[in-house]
Amino acid sequence: MRMTRHVSILLVLPLACAAGPALVGCAAVVIGAAAGAGTLVAMDRRSGGTRAGDQAIESKVTKVAAERWNPGTGVHLNVTSYDGKVLLTGEVPTPAIRDEIGKIATSQEYVRSVTNELLVGPETLIAARTQDTYITSKVKARLIEAKKFDANNVKVVTERRVVYLMGLVSPAEGDAAAEVAAKTSDVARVVKLFEYRS
Repeated sequence: MRMTRHVSILLVLPLACAAGPALVGCAAVVIGAAAGAGTLVAMDRRSGGTRAGDQAIESKVTKVAAERWNPGTGVHLNVTSYDGKVLLTGEVPTPAIRDEIGKIATSQEYVRSVTNELLVGPETLIAARTQDTYITSKVKARLIEAKKFDANNVKVVTERRVVYLMGLVSPAEGDAAAEVAAKTSDVARVVKLFEYRS
């Protein structure tokens, strides 16, 4: 699932770059994203088993939801797991479906907690999702440029211009990452979902 999400970012970014001159610097972001793919695993503070568990969680929740709510039912779901902490983002048509997806996530093996940020409402348009992808790329680039800590330890997820930060970090690293994200253009809000280490 992580590989799929990474590949999708690389495919969507060129579309964002073609959107117009307002999106300056896309080429550098795409190249940086591609170059960083191999180093992410090496620098990850999670164990190999934990990474595999997170991938299994993401795949299982996505698969179960897709089987239950076919395309066209108004369900747009993104599942992100980091160290067993699951973030659900996207849109669903009813509160009941929102709660049901939360239960599906909670019931999976290795899940320690679930943050259900699914919005009850219409699915976002491709233009909004492309902007979210671009915001994620900008935040990642700025985290690297800041050089305050190893940016590979921060997972960035953006939905409706809200940036969610996950990862295994110190409190100081978490605060620094949140500050960088909050000062990135087009970011509406920053939510910290870090796992803190001493």
